[in-house]
Amino acid sequence: MDYKPVLIFVLFIVPMWSSKMFRCYNDQELQAAADRKLRTHYLRPTEAPRSTARSSSYSCPLELYKTPLSDEQRDRSLSPWRFVTHIKEDHFPSTYVGAQCLCSGCIQLKDNKMIEDYDYNSVPIVQNRVFLKKELCDDKKTYRLRPVNVEVAVGCTCVRPQSS
Repeated sequence: MDYKPVLIFVLFIVPMWSSKMFRCYNDQELQAAADRKLRTHYLRPTEAPRSTARSSSYSCPLELYKTPLSDEQRDRSLSPWRFVTHIKEDHFPSTYVGAQCLCSGCIQLKDNKMIEDYDYNSVPIVQNRVFLKKELCDDKKTYRLRPVNVEVAVGCTCVRPQSS
């Protein structure tokens, strides 16, 4: 077998391909490069509404079920959620919106009364999304953008508890 073509490929083509794959960018080029890569290489999901919470205090909203039904699925669900803004400074995009379950149990109707039923669990529904992680290059002055998968909660659902 003639190894010459393989050797040429390995010595010349692979380094050119990998250098383009993980090119280093200065601070001025970084945002534009991230936007371009995200727009051309990765499908961006529809973002949740921007009326999001930043604090971590919340409670199961049983009072929502005493009022007329909302148009929002998150408010009508037996496992309601709210959207929370998350920040990752070393990722592009650096902010994203994720769902946070508001109840530990699930909302049920018992004896004509809405209660939080702990016989069931509210759990997040997660989706993998591609972000670009900013990493320092060998010269310690520029950055490369590496695609990474991040699990993002997009809603909550009611499930039976796992049995031990």
